Amino acid sequence: MDKDRLTHMSSQPIRTEVDISWKPPPPKWVPLNTDGFVHTDTNHAAACGLLRDHTGCCLAAVASNLGMCTITRAELRGVVEGLQLAWNLEHHRIRVDLDSQCAVQLLSSPDASDHQHATIIHRFSELLRLDWEVTIHHTYREGNNCADFLATAGILCP
Repeated sequence: MDKDRLTHMSSQPIRTEVDISWKPPPPKWVPLNTDGFVHTDTNHAAACGLLRDHTGCCLAAVASNLGMCTITRAELRGVVEGLQLAWNLEHHRIRVDLDSQCAVQLLSSPDASDHQHATIIHRFSELLRLDWEVTIHHTYREGNNCADFLATAGILCP
């Protein structure tokens, strides 16, 4: 093989396939997958939270029809409603997985008091102050399929 061809081949990016799917939590943690959904034709929104055990079996779920709102608000509502469900069921170590990078950034920011979603972000902060451990993680949509399905179905809730 000549030197030019070798140089050309080495500059090609190496592609790696990655399996994106739901991941079980660490021991003694309960995963909470959340999602928001906005129907493109009507702008009606829904949110959901799905609690599972370490094998992926559903422990509990909540879905809400939110009327009309933004996708970011729907995503944030999914987190808050899912955390409230987890607290009510006395789960004290929660790993939240959601597929909205924007919502993860908002929930991780130290001060969002002047943000348009400040009220719901404040409610999230109040929930974090309870006596429990909560971590927030971004996941890809493929790893959040069940929550995605529930959020879409949430449009049908009264």
